[in-house]
Amino acid sequence: MQPAKIRSFSKRERLTRLLHFLKGYFVERDPNFGTAFAPALILASLLYQRSPFSNYIFDEQEALLANPYVNGKKLGWLAVFKRDFWGLPPDRTIGSYRPIPNLIWRSLWKISESPWLHHWVNIFIHAANAALLAALVFRLSGRRLQSWLSGGAFLGCAVLTETVTGVVGIADVLGGLGLLLALNAQPLSLRWMPPAVFLSTLLGLFCKESVLVAVPLVSWAALVTAPVLHPDRPHRAVRALGALTATVGALVVYTYFRRHFFPVKLPEDLRASLGEGHPLYRRILLDFLRWFKQPGLPSDPMNNPLAQADFPHRVAGALRVWWRGLCQMVFPWNLSGDYSFPQEPVPSRVVFPESVLGALSMVALPVSGLGAWIGALVAEHREPPSPVAGHLAVTLSWLALALVWVPVSYFPHSNIPILLPTIRAERFWYLPGIGTSLLVGGAAAALLERTAGARKTAAICVVCAFFSFQAGKARAHALDYTDDLTFWRAALHSAPNSAKAHLNYSVMVGARNRLEERLESNRRALELAPNWPMAHVYYGDTLCRMHRARQAWPHYRRGFELAPDNSSLIALGLQCLYSEHAVNTALEEELLGLARAHPGSWLDYLATDLVHNGKKHGGVEQKYRPRGYNEGPKE
Repeated sequence: MQPAKIRSFSKRERLTRLLHFLKGYFVERDPNFGTAFAPALILASLLYQRSPFSNYIFDEQEALLANPYVNGKKLGWLAVFKRDFWGLPPDRTIGSYRPIPNLIWRSLWKISESPWLHHWVNIFIHAANAALLAALVFRLSGRRLQSWLSGGAFLGCAVLTETVTGVVGIADVLGGLGLLLALNAQPLSLRWMPPAVFLSTLLGLFCKESVLVAVPLVSWAALVTAPVLHPDRPHRAVRALGALTATVGALVVYTYFRRHFFPVKLPEDLRASLGEGHPLYRRILLDFLRWFKQPGLPSDPMNNPLAQADFPHRVAGALRVWWRGLCQMVFPWNLSGDYSFPQEPVPSRVVFPESVLGALSMVALPVSGLGAWIGALVAEHREPPSPVAGHLAVTLSWLALALVWVPVSYFPHSNIPILLPTIRAERFWYLPGIGTSLLVGGAAAALLERTAGARKTAAICVVCAFFSFQAGKARAHALDYTDDLTFWRAALHSAPNSAKAHLNYSVMVGARNRLEERLESNRRALELAPNWPMAHVYYGDTLCRMHRARQAWPHYRRGFELAPDNSSLIALGLQCLYSEHAVNTALEEELLGLARAHPGSWLDYLATDLVHNGKKHGGVEQKYRPRGYNEGPKE
């Protein structure tokens, strides 16, 4: 008896079978978390995976490599609650308290020190978030197409690439996870919903402090979705109150926990009291910030030029950034890892097209959301809502949630309520991306479902083109994370007016001993920011490393005078001068003159110490020298 022959399929047959399987998977299955997560993880891996040979890029240097909690030897596991996001103690913190990301990083550090492994956590959680969003939309709308498209819009949103591909984005994806879990708790009974919301919000807060937006947003979600998720007994007011109590409770627990284990000095700008002449909202905000006791945030005009603006111009600049980001969410023509000065300068006027459009959209979106909810209330009285039937009240309910979600979730990052260290970053759009994805998914589904005939084909082409464009931009931006040199080269091309991008690119090429190229990039950074101390010192440092110490000294001197208390910059320059044997009698006199001109400063101490003890220490004393590139923590 001869064995049966195994039939082999042609490539065309295999492709046909695959397409048939995919069509059946997405058309015939409900997009709950279980069915949505596997394809989401596959697509997220294809879009956002970076090279296994990638090194530490941008903030990853400080967040992982220089983090004494993640890779240090002296701190126990529980020290995570007494350290900030960067592993610094309360007296040296730069403002971010996020214990859970540090715990994850430290756990993975035991397995591998490669940033490639760490960024897979972001991919995994982002896929889970997209699956949770698809499941939520299906519960609200009862429509498979809209649910798959909403989850897909969030999964492949190109602006979110920085968050998913960059290791530091773990705080944002985990914060998003907390919020989406709180939203997915809304179908639970009144007994179990508040505890689930409390735990979800607490998880998010311990990952990123901006999850405090859960207080208004989850309560609003409970209010507008109750009739859809619980048509027999909505109890909308009770459910909203339960969600509000749970989120406020989580915020209180998080705040007092942080204040106990991570006590910080109240920033100077929060100590002064406001008089009765100030608006009530300003006094309420000040009282909240004092209670919340947010650690002081660094203020650097290079990273956030709005630090030097008065309040009206700061708001105008913030509204311009908001409008540009909102447009970028839909049409991500240009993506960059950096938008610092003078790429996003202080506006010269308060009223100009982008500030007006920003103000109108920031007001119009939540007002429209409120209007949609009122419309849903009217539609409810005409006919009970039914997700399966696609009732008008159902459409208006998720629309009300999405329209309010986008501006409210972005507002803490807007530079309007408080001044942030950064004027603009794509990771700020991770939480708002949940709301924009609801809108994009709903619009795409409506376009496909309401067209027929020849127009149907055109509609399919439009939707496919949009999602393909987003996915292509996401993949292209993820390739920027191939290594640090590629990242900053892409940044300076995408944001050509960013002095920081040019300077960091110069550091990367300098690390590869391409000093002429480093000098040219240094020069461009200095042209863009002539009053930036780092630009002067690094330009001088390039000349010094090219054995042109005499030409380097004027630039060093200018940088030292602009930043007499920046110990790292001063130590960097002094050490190179000493190594190049340029510290002669004449230079010693100039150094002592600078020291006398800035008494009590780091310039005073380091310059004087170099003159008197340089031979003893081999230049600057070792403990004051800046951490070298790709070096671990100094602590």
